[in-house]
Amino acid sequence: MKRLQHLHQEKVNRVRTQHRINVHGCDVPDPVCTFSELQSEYGLNPRVLQNLSAAGLTVPTPIQMQAIPLMMHGRELLACAPTGSGKTLAFCLPLLTHLKQPANLGIRALVISPTRELASQTHRELVRLSEGVGFRVHILDKASMAARKCLPSSINKSDILISTPNRLVFLLKQNALDLSSVEWLVVDESDKLFEDGRSGFRDQLAAVFQGCSSPRVRRALYSATCAPDVEQWCRLNLDNLVSVNIGHRNSAVETVEQKLLFVGTENGKLLAVRDIIKKGFLPPMLVFVQSIDRARELFHELVYEGINVDIIHADRTQQQRDNVISSFRSGDIWVLICTALLARGIDFKGVNLVLNYDFPTSAVEYIHRIGRTGRAGRTGRAVTFFTEDDKPLLRSIANVIKQAGCPVPGYMVGFKKIHSKVKRQLQKKPPKRSSIRTTPQFVLKKGRGGEKTGGGGAEGQKRRKKKGGLGGPKKGADGQETKGDEGQKSSVGVQSKVQGTRKNKKGKKN
Repeated sequence: MKRLQHLHQEKVNRVRTQHRINVHGCDVPDPVCTFSELQSEYGLNPRVLQNLSAAGLTVPTPIQMQAIPLMMHGRELLACAPTGSGKTLAFCLPLLTHLKQPANLGIRALVISPTRELASQTHRELVRLSEGVGFRVHILDKASMAARKCLPSSINKSDILISTPNRLVFLLKQNALDLSSVEWLVVDESDKLFEDGRSGFRDQLAAVFQGCSSPRVRRALYSATCAPDVEQWCRLNLDNLVSVNIGHRNSAVETVEQKLLFVGTENGKLLAVRDIIKKGFLPPMLVFVQSIDRARELFHELVYEGINVDIIHADRTQQQRDNVISSFRSGDIWVLICTALLARGIDFKGVNLVLNYDFPTSAVEYIHRIGRTGRAGRTGRAVTFFTEDDKPLLRSIANVIKQAGCPVPGYMVGFKKIHSKVKRQLQKKPPKRSSIRTTPQFVLKKGRGGEKTGGGGAEGQKRRKKKGGLGGPKKGADGQETKGDEGQKSSVGVQSKVQGTRKNKKGKKN
C-alpha cells in the first residue's frame, strides 16, 4: 500500500513539475488533467461541462488544474498565476459545482473585482458557463443600484453576486444587502484590492469581509502578482491556507515578445508612435499612459493619423466606457488609449500589441499592462518607451523582461537599485511629463466636445468611413474578423502617410 501511495505521489509531482505548479500547504488534493474528471470526482453539472466544450475549453490550464480541486475540497486559497492563464475559470467552475443548483437561500457566492469592467467580464463568464442550469447570477452595477427598491427581492435572492467593493459597502451601510449566507468569497486581483491609499480598497474590503458572517464562509484570493502584505494577511486570517503559484512569482507571460525602446524625450515618444503607425502594425493595439489628461492629449494627436482610435478612462461615463470596450472587441476601434483602468484582468483575446507610451511605475503594473496581450496561449508584442526620466525604474522592468526570456542590454540590469522609499513615491506620483502636443491649442479645445459625444472616437470615425475613410478586413480585440471596404491592407499604416502629409502642411501655416 505504501509503495502504491509513493508511486502515485511521484506521478502527481511529475505533473506539477511539468506544468510549473508550486504549492505550499498540507493535504493538497491532486491536480486534475481533464475537465471530465470534475464530473466523475466532484459532481460537476453535465450541462456546465457541455457549456465548456461549446466554448472550446477542453483541457484545463495549470492554475485550473490545481486551484479547482482545492476549492472543490473547501480549502481557503491564495492563487498567483500569469496574466491570461485562466484564473477566472479557475474560480467560476468550483463556485457552480459547490452551489450544485439554484436555491432561495440568499447570496451564496460573492466575487469582488477592483473595476466595473472586470466585474462585467466575470459576470459574462459565469452566465455563459451556467447557461441552462438556472443559477441567478447578478452584477451590482449602476442600473441595479438605481432600482434599490427592488434589491431585497432580487439581488438578495441571487445565487452568485459580482461587484466592486465600493458599491457593496454603499449598500451594506444602508442595510440593503444581506451577506450572511455567503459560503464562498472570491477576491479577484487581490493585490490591487489590498492596496492602501486613495486608489486602494483595503477599508472597503474589510467591511465586506465583516458582512460575510457565516461560519461556513470560505475565501479564495486570485491575482497575477503576489504582494507581501496580501500573503501576510492570508497567513494570519485564512484557515488551513494553501498557496498556489504558477511559474516564477511576479513574472511576465512568456508568450509576449517584449521590447524596451529609448525615445530620448517626451517629443520622441510622439515621433516613435507615429513611426509605428507609418510602418504599419497589425491591430488591435492598446496604448497605456499614466494619467487621464495625457490620454486625452494623445487621443487628440492620433485622431488625425487616419486610424480608428478611441480613449477610455475613469472620467468617461459608464455607458461610454461600455460602448468603447464593445467597439474594441468587435474591431471598430483599432487603437485604444487607456489609463490603469484596463491594466488588470480584462480579457481581450485578440490584442496584438501593447504600447507602454508612459513608463509603468512598478514591475507589477508592467506585468498587468502587457498581460492584455499573449493571452490563452496566443502570442503578442509589448513595446515600452522610456526616457532619461524613467531610468530609476528601468532596472526592475528590465529584470522582468529578462526573466521572461527576452533580450535586454546588460547595462539596464546593472543599474543601481533604488531605495524602497523612492520606489513607493514614484508609484504614488509618477514623473511629471511635458504635454503631448503638436496640434494647435484651438484644435484641442474644439476636439474636447468630440470625445464627450463620441464624435472624435469610434462613432466619429464610423461617419468618416462612410465618406470614404479607412475600412477593410480586420480582427477585433476578441480575435473575430470583421469586414470593411475593399482594398484595405490587414496592417494599418498606408493611409496615415496621406493624413500625415496633410497635417504637416497645416503645421507650416501656423
